[in-house]
Amino acid sequence: MSPDRETVEIKEGALFVSDAHENATRHHFHHLLESLDRGEIKTPQLFLMGDMFDLLSSQISAAIDLFSPTIALLDRLGTKIEIHYLEGNHDFNLQSLFPHIRCHPLSVQPLQASFCGKTLLLSHGDLYQGNGYLLFSKIIRNAPFLSLLDLIDGLLGRPLFRKILQNQQNKNLCERIDDFYGMIKQKIKYYDIEAGKIDFVCEGHYHQNVEYAFDELTYINFASFACEPCIHRIAYHDRIVFEAVTTRGQYERRQHLEGWFERNGAGRFQTAQGGGR
Repeated sequence: MSPDRETVEIKEGALFVSDAHENATRHHFHHLLESLDRGEIKTPQLFLMGDMFDLLSSQISAAIDLFSPTIALLDRLGTKIEIHYLEGNHDFNLQSLFPHIRCHPLSVQPLQASFCGKTLLLSHGDLYQGNGYLLFSKIIRNAPFLSLLDLIDGLLGRPLFRKILQNQQNKNLCERIDDFYGMIKQKIKYYDIEAGKIDFVCEGHYHQNVEYAFDELTYINFASFACEPCIHRIAYHDRIVFEAVTTRGQYERRQHLEGWFERNGAGRFQTAQGGGR
């Protein structure tokens, strides 16, 4: 990695949360933030590994309206603890929504970090997907394009926004990927691990909750918080470990979320089934 690249110092006990995919029926992320805000879960630092919402961007007014309580809660939490938000392929152009949080867009990922003398590369995980995906990712993050699309969608009664949320609701986020080890073995070659000593590559995106060793490099794919009541706490016990922390209680936020869909003529979502990511 470039010696001029920013390096974030990871603090002992930092928490990593990935792929919560907050939506109309998944409220786990909001509940986790409430627990952090009340001090029931303690950490000096929080890393959000992307796709924390099914769809969120500062140019999508309907998403801001729908998730306004969680947006406000998360930004308020940023005044209490250090939060790094690595934007994903479902949540991007976020910095203006979270003035008290460090948001890291895809263009600056992987984020270089250090902990106990080791170097880690952090990213949401949708890197090195080919030129086609690169072009697509630039289009969907283009602020003027999104603003125009949001205006048109609003004039038509939000059919596109509702359709995207419904498609996300129907996806199976928890399926296992065949030969994921082989896929990552090929992908890891694209990380700039030869230019400097890299000890860990940590990603979300794939929802697999696995750890692989490639010679002296360790690859971590975090659990999806939408699938498993699990977040990860970094610690050092003769070596760096990401300890699984089981959390997730029962609570209700349906009044706000369902009220939004009723006001916007979308009805209520059904329990998610089906395939895809």
